[in-house]
Amino acid sequence: MTYRAVIRGEGFGFASLRELLAAANEEKSGDQLAGIAARDERERVAAKIALADVRLSEIVAEPLIDDEVTAAVSRPADPAAFAEIAALTVGEFREFVLDQGFAARWSSGLAAAITPEIAAACAKLMSNLDLVAAPKPLRVETRCRNVMGGEGVLGVRAQPNHPTDDVSGILLSALDGLGFGCGDAMIGVNPATEAVGTVAAILHGLHDLIGALGVPTQTSVLAHITTQLAALETGAPVDLLFQSVAGTEGANRSFGVDLALLAEGRAAVVAQHASRPGEFVGDQVMYFETGQGSALSAEAHHGVDQLTIEARAQAVARLFDPFLVNSVVGFIGPEYLADATQITRAGLEDHFVGKLMGVPTGIDVCYTNHVNADQNSNDALLVLLAAAGCGYVMGVPGGDDVMLNYQTTSYHDVATVRRTLGLRPAPAFEAWLEANGLWRDGAPAPRPAWPTSLAELDVTAAVSGRPVRELLARAAA
Repeated sequence: MTYRAVIRGEGFGFASLRELLAAANEEKSGDQLAGIAARDERERVAAKIALADVRLSEIVAEPLIDDEVTAAVSRPADPAAFAEIAALTVGEFREFVLDQGFAARWSSGLAAAITPEIAAACAKLMSNLDLVAAPKPLRVETRCRNVMGGEGVLGVRAQPNHPTDDVSGILLSALDGLGFGCGDAMIGVNPATEAVGTVAAILHGLHDLIGALGVPTQTSVLAHITTQLAALETGAPVDLLFQSVAGTEGANRSFGVDLALLAEGRAAVVAQHASRPGEFVGDQVMYFETGQGSALSAEAHHGVDQLTIEARAQAVARLFDPFLVNSVVGFIGPEYLADATQITRAGLEDHFVGKLMGVPTGIDVCYTNHVNADQNSNDALLVLLAAAGCGYVMGVPGGDDVMLNYQTTSYHDVATVRRTLGLRPAPAFEAWLEANGLWRDGAPAPRPAWPTSLAELDVTAAVSGRPVRELLARAAA
């Protein structure tokens, strides 16, 4: 089928839905690298005009890729709910999403009817302000050790990475984050190595930390899923099972995963949680990371644009009822998002498409040192996402990750945005902060008496003995 539009007498044609979606996308260096972007702004506008007239039923009827991801995510999970919107055009659906009454319809089950291709198509017709306003009332609550996603909550994943996986350094950095009121979404560590013993040691250390202090949060170590499952087999406590996922079968294969492995991993963690009674308030056990450009970097994008592939990646996550999903929006580099303008747009898009599909999406507001962005552009996107009702963001000491070597949002950045916009941590976490003198009148209290050096923390290599628990209990007292 050919899609057409005419602008001031000039005709434009698009030979397929795949081609139309790519041309209608906002400017992205990755789409240009793939050779699928609009040639100029006139063609981009023409593609948007043509896309606005495409019915949602047509999108569902024209699969973009033939693979296991398409089979799993590109048909509405609730056909009856989809029947209510199937006859709408993309333009009409955009107006529906922006209507003040949409949140009530969405929360009654409509989210399950929205496929990733529909979500991406809608986003392509939206301004940045639309992408802030539309997801604001859409709340996705999830439960693991605590409850995330409630109204007025801006959660934080504390990310206490260490370049040598020193557990004592990781715990000290985590304590620093707790002092700023950060860590309610989770305390998640990217390990420098994939050694099972190292991953298990970090998992035990984080578990001891939150157990000793009674912190109502969950932990994760972001090794490959197979490494985490091997650590689980040794008895390491896994709260949230992590894996990066993408929007095509081929890109997931480049990560060393498929849908069957993800299902197997989820089942293993659910079984372990059942053997740890009293630790959990819900059974959502998965944590996924996504990001525009990953399929292109794996040469597995099939000529589909970055935003549509990202929406498919979040739909993959949706299959496994995740606790959190994180789009690491500026991490992959300027080949895919060239500058602050493109990173800002991608962050707003990723949050919107995830929320529209009922995914508990957060954003790592970040950039690498070789892209045309800076901390000011990071601050701007952080404020926009907080205003848009984003579920959570990152908290890293100084906003500079010493292991991954990229720039993101800091503990104090999030504290400032919460105070400025009247946002708060998750309720149980906020109550814990107040009970321990770390939170007062909706903001971090004066600096707590945490340990201030590795020597003072005095954590053993095993990180499981009573001296550690006693030290941490004294720190909380």
